[in-house]
Amino acid sequence: MAGVKVRFYVEDMLFFKYIGCATVAKTLYREIASLEGVEVSWKGLPGRADLIHYHTFGPLAMLNRRMARGKTVLTAHSTPRVNLDNIALARFINKRYPKIYRKFDHIITISQPCTDEVTAMVPDIPVTCIPNGVNRTYFQRDNEKRAAFRERFGIPEDQEVVLSVAQLTPRKGLYDFLALARMLPEKTFVWVGGFPYGALSKDWTRIRRLKRRCGESVIYPGYVKEIVSPYSAADLFFMPSYAETFGLVIMEALSCSLPVIARDISEFHDIFGENILYFRSREDAASLIDDSGRLASCAAGARAFTEKFDIRDIAQRHLALYRELVDA
Repeated sequence: MAGVKVRFYVEDMLFFKYIGCATVAKTLYREIASLEGVEVSWKGLPGRADLIHYHTFGPLAMLNRRMARGKTVLTAHSTPRVNLDNIALARFINKRYPKIYRKFDHIITISQPCTDEVTAMVPDIPVTCIPNGVNRTYFQRDNEKRAAFRERFGIPEDQEVVLSVAQLTPRKGLYDFLALARMLPEKTFVWVGGFPYGALSKDWTRIRRLKRRCGESVIYPGYVKEIVSPYSAADLFFMPSYAETFGLVIMEALSCSLPVIARDISEFHDIFGENILYFRSREDAASLIDDSGRLASCAAGARAFTEKFDIRDIAQRHLALYRELVDA
């Protein structure tokens, strides 16, 4: 079918810009907009769209959904499992997921664990698994940006930098990150990201207090628009998250040729396999951070692994699904 009309909708205002699904939606939107045979628009009223692709399901998105006349698709970026230790009132919010999911014609999941969780909740709703994609043209190491980021934050070129990119919540492993910074004071630890839900974020008061008490070896740049800069400035990427539906920041780090150390959880094994290093305890993580041989081996194949997640291919898979649903 030629000329399918698609509208993207995501709530990306205020502090919601820190939520990864907004970034994912924009990346996918830009790539699909470059393809032939599709007319794509961003947000606004559903209008005459053949299909509306939602990436969030907050109040504004659900109001927009009520006005939709075309097919409605939701990408399940978040599931009940990843809300725990991420947002206040998570258990109350999680109870609403099945009802919300059933308001859409089709759900896109982004990994097998995500698929399993969604189909268990709403076995009556059609599901298609399409992983997140990474813009490999954008996400690659840039030595000029490396130098500029280090100069901005006073990091010497020969200083080893451990980077994490995530929301400031317990679920993302922030407390483990801080513990490692204390265990390895000779290295610089950088955490890029903000509170995903403002004061409603889990442990908001405690985390703000801990940020003020960190020593000079820990840097919080906050929200960084030019995200390739910290990736380029880092020597390794550390992902201590306890639960994810995908873990896009790992893919971005790999695309920038960084070795990755991540928590030993099933979702990371499912997506990244043996292409990253895994830890089970803080002592494991500290040992890996100091293991230059294993880090170098991991970095050697990092970027090549991301080729099958190239956003150009992922966009084509989305477009094929759009056409299938509109033609049905």
